[in-house]
This record gives sequence, structure tokens and C-alpha cells, in this order.
Amino acid sequence: MRDLIKTLTFASLHFMVGFGVTYALTGSLSIATGVALIEPAVNTVVFYLHEKVWGAVKTTSSDGNGHGHGSLLEMVRGEAKS
Repeated sequence: MRDLIKTLTFASLHFMVGFGVTYALTGSLSIATGVALIEPAVNTVVFYLHEKVWGAVKTTSSDGNGHGHGSLLEMVRGEAKS
């Protein structure tokens, strides 16, 4: 339950900061509301992709004989051979 409350309060803060910054820059309630609603959704997708790339970079290494285990793009696509 604590994690759910923490997630909801963080989401609320994220919305308020996005709204506040956008409203301060534009003076438009509709633009600020749109940005505050859309930005977290886009940020969630970007975070997911970041995690995929980060995991691929972390696991892309030499096998000790100077041979890699596939390109970063292959790792992200799940095509690299281990």
C-alpha cells in the first residue's frame, strides 16, 4: 500500500511541476494541462526504452577472446547471440 501511495503522490507532483512550468512559460491553461498530461506518458515510454538500451549496454561485453556478443542494436532487438 505504501508503494501505491508513493507512486500516486509522485505522479501528482510530476503533474503539478509540468503544469506549473508550462503555465509559467506560456500563460495558457489549456497548453499547460495538455503538456502536464502528455509529458508523463511520453516520459514513461522513454524510460522503458532507456532501460532496454541500458540493459543491452550492460550485457554487451567481450567474451575474453576479444569477441563481442552482438551489436547494441541487436541486443535491443533481442537478436544478439550469447
